[in-house]
Formats: sequence, C-alpha cells, structure tokens
Amino acid sequence: MGKRSIKKDKNIYFQIREEEKHLTRSEAAELLDVTSESRLEKIEYGEVLPQPEDILAMANAYKHPELCNYYCTHECVIGKQTMKPIELRNLSEIILKMLASLNEIDSEKNRLIEITADGKISDDELHDFAKIQDRLEQISTAVESLKLWVNNTIAQGNIDEVKLEAARKKI
Repeated sequence: MGKRSIKKDKNIYFQIREEEKHLTRSEAAELLDVTSESRLEKIEYGEVLPQPEDILAMANAYKHPELCNYYCTHECVIGKQTMKPIELRNLSEIILKMLASLNEIDSEKNRLIEITADGKISDDELHDFAKIQDRLEQISTAVESLKLWVNNTIAQGNIDEVKLEAARKKI
C-alpha cells in the first residue's frame, strides 16, 4: 500500500495509538494480535469499519477501555440507537452527579408510584413521568461513567482487578 498524507482529523483509533501510546502501526499490530498492520491502517483511515474484536484488542492493548463505548455509540448500528456516549470523568465529579440525581429522584419516587400504580400512564401524568424518566437516565449515565472510570483505572494499573473482584464476591 502506498504512502498517504496524514490527515489533520485523525480518527480516535489513530489518535490514541499515535499520540497516547507513541506506537508505530507495526508495533500496535503486534500488540493487537487479532488485527494485521494493513487492517489497522484501513481502520485508522476510515476505509473499513472495525469489528468488535478489533476494538476490544485496541482497548486492551492501548489501555483505553473508553474505545469500547466510542465504538458502540458511534459505529455500531444497534449501539448508536440504544446507547449514549460516556465521557471519562474524574471520580468526584461522577459521584457528585450521581448523588445529585439520586436526591432528585428520591423526592419524586412517590409521584412515580402514583403514576405507575394502575399500569398505565395517562395524558395528565405524562409530563411528570417524562421528567422522572429523565432523572433515571441521568442516574444510569452516572453508573456507566463510574464503570468506565473503574475500567480505566484498572487498565492504568491503579486498581488491582483481582482484589476488586474478590471484594465484590464478599458482598
């Protein structure tokens, strides 16, 4: 394959490999094991869509688990319709956002019970239900942000995954 000029708008896979990990494409392909150098080049130049196994390999090799969320929310046909992009945030920001959302939903839980008790949502209940549904989505997003933070922290070697799993099993 001939030489190409480097685009200023490199895709995320190219950026992380080159800017974050300082790997040549050849070095990256060796780390990825399941993706050849030529396939990696085609993915980085947007000539082919990556497959889930390509993304998992990159996320693990580059220690950037957020690549999985990016792929699902930007390239996967199902994920684009069903998932929201999750930003990698710091732990205190995630927890504060989660607590704020939990506090808001706590004050609305009785209204949710009233709305859903009969198994139907009437037109006069629709506005309140939509508002509560939005609060629940905020909590869900905060939970996903926390999961991403944990996965990233594990990938960076700042949490021992084995110890974390052992702690989870004790619960």
